[in-house]
Amino acid sequence: MKISVNLLVLLGFILLTASFAAKSSDNFNWRGFVAQGIIQGEHSNYIDDDGDFTLKLTEVGLNGSYTLENSNFRLAGQVVYLNGGNRYPEGLRVDYLFLDWRAITNLDWQVNVHLGRVKNYHWLYSSTRDVPHTRPTIILPQSIYFDAFRDVALGVDGAAVVANTSNAWGDWEFNWSYGSSPISEEQTKNLIAPIATGDIEQKFVHQGNLVWHDQALRLSAGLLDSKFEYNSGDEDFFINGEGQIQRLILQGTYETQNWLLAVELFRERSVYSNLIFAGFNTNTQAEGGYIQGRYFINKDLALTTRLDIFDLDRNDRDGEVRAAESNGEVPAYFGFQDQFTLGVSWTFADDWQLQAEFHRVKGTGRLAPVFMPNTMQNDRKYWNIWGVQLAHWF
Repeated sequence: MKISVNLLVLLGFILLTASFAAKSSDNFNWRGFVAQGIIQGEHSNYIDDDGDFTLKLTEVGLNGSYTLENSNFRLAGQVVYLNGGNRYPEGLRVDYLFLDWRAITNLDWQVNVHLGRVKNYHWLYSSTRDVPHTRPTIILPQSIYFDAFRDVALGVDGAAVVANTSNAWGDWEFNWSYGSSPISEEQTKNLIAPIATGDIEQKFVHQGNLVWHDQALRLSAGLLDSKFEYNSGDEDFFINGEGQIQRLILQGTYETQNWLLAVELFRERSVYSNLIFAGFNTNTQAEGGYIQGRYFINKDLALTTRLDIFDLDRNDRDGEVRAAESNGEVPAYFGFQDQFTLGVSWTFADDWQLQAEFHRVKGTGRLAPVFMPNTMQNDRKYWNIWGVQLAHWF
C-alpha cells in the first residue's frame, strides 16, 4: 500500500486539529511534546560535519486519536518535527496514521487490526522511540535502532495485527505487519552516498514476533524480511540494483522493584546485487545487540548503563577484510561499532524530564552513509557522544 507523504501530513493535521477543537469530547484524545537538547559527536559526522556541540536535538510532536461513536473503530495519528542533524532528515513527517479496528474482544482474546501508516510493534522500543520521554536514553542502541533508518523502521504503509491472549502458561502477544515505507531523496543520500542521484524503493517489509510474559519476565522472538530496489538517476555513480534483508531478533526483559534489565540480539543477512557495478554481489551476515540495565533510585530518578555491540560481517568482525578489499581506503574500524553508555533520567515534575548521557564508542560501522563511508570526518577508531535533553509533554 503506497500512501502519499503530503496526503499523510494533511490528514494528520486534520486529525490533530479536530482533536484540539473537540478536546472536551470523550471520543477525542490528544497529546503533545516538545524536547530540546545539546549534543556532540566528537570526531565524527554522526550529528554534524564538524563534530562540535550543537542544538540539533529538537523534537516537537502532536498525536491524537478519535473513536467513532458506538463502534470498534479508532483513528490515530502523530505529526512531528525533527532536527537531529545528520542522524535523519530535518523537517515534518507523519510518524503514523492508521485506522484501528477492534476485531475481537472477549474473555480469551483481544485482536486489533491496523490499516494505514501503522506502527512497528516488533522491537522493544520501536513503538515508543518517536516520543522522547518514553525512551530510556536520548540515543537508542544503534546496533538495532540505526538512526539513519529511523523513519523506515518506525512503521509501514500497510497493515498490522496485534493479538493478545492469556492461558495457564502466562500472557501471550503476537504482532504481524506487512507493507512498505517511502524513502526520500535525502534519506537515499544518507543511506547510500551523498553523490547518489537515484531513488531507493522499499518493495516490502514483512515482520512478525511472538511474545510471552508474566509479571517480571518478558521473552520474544521475531523475524523480518524486506526487499529494496535502487533506480539510478542521471549521471549516477551507482547503477540499478536490489537488496534483501532478513533478520532474526531475540528479546528479553526482567523487572524488579528497582531494576529493569533488557537485552536484544539479532542476526541479519544482507544480499545486494549490482548497485556498485554490474555483477556486484554481496551476501553477508551482521550480528549485534545490547544488554541494558536501569536502576530506579525512586520513581523520578533512573540511572542507565548499556553495552551495545555491532559487527557488519560476522566473518570479518575486525573489519580487516573490508579494509583490504578497499585497498586501505576504508579503515578496518568501519566494520564494527561497539558503544558503552551511561545515562541519567530525572522526571522533576509531572510533565518535565531531563536526560543526560555519555557514550564511549569504538568503531564507525553504524554511521551513515552505508555504501560509501565518510572516511574523512570519521577518522577516529574511538570517539565520544555527549548529550543533554529537556522534554515537556502535555
